[in-house]
Amino acid sequence: MERTNNKQPKLHIRKGDTVKVISGNSKGKTGQVLEVNREKRRAFVEGVNIVTKHVKPSATKPEGGIEKTEASIHISNLMVVDPATGEATRVGRKPNKDNKLQRYSKKTGEFIKNG
Repeated sequence: MERTNNKQPKLHIRKGDTVKVISGNSKGKTGQVLEVNREKRRAFVEGVNIVTKHVKPSATKPEGGIEKTEASIHISNLMVVDPATGEATRVGRKPNKDNKLQRYSKKTGEFIKNG
């Protein structure tokens, strides 16, 4: 009998974080995380990775046309922005005063507030 691991992977990025793109077409841009897909390890970031989509006319949108929307970007191309300095930083986990694991900035050592 095979065991399957149903646990979702822990990611360094969460919804509501401010992140900086470190590679790709949108390199250097910063934005807020709108949504995270943990299975695919991708995130939607506000104002980053904009794609044009051709929309067919329908009952809800009779004019159709071309829309610009955010596409997902792989989380390996994103770094969390340190709230204290405003620079991109790596993220670690350590217990806070309540002995709960919380994310912290590896540059400054300060805790990162959740979303």
